[in-house]
Amino acid sequence: MSGEVNVVALVRGEEQYIFLFDEANRTETLRTLGRYAADPDLGFTWYDAAILSQRIRELMPASKMNQVHVKGNHPASSHSFAVPAPKPRFHLPADGS
Repeated sequence: MSGEVNVVALVRGEEQYIFLFDEANRTETLRTLGRYAADPDLGFTWYDAAILSQRIRELMPASKMNQVHVKGNHPASSHSFAVPAPKPRFHLPADGS
């Protein structure tokens, strides 16, 4: 892990949403954006979640993340493994039609 901490923020009137994340919690931060958008008690919208998600992916693309660290059941255990490169989900025809 690089040890680099990234920040994205949204300030709207009295509401302030500040998210700090690194390689280890990037995915959880993206999930949190969705949970906030789904919460009717917050002024955080799905549009806000989409914009901040895009910014997070620009700051730390998944393809740049080298390893995923997974804690084991025992407090002293952990595992890491290389993340395979993403494969395209579809192919466009070569002739553009």
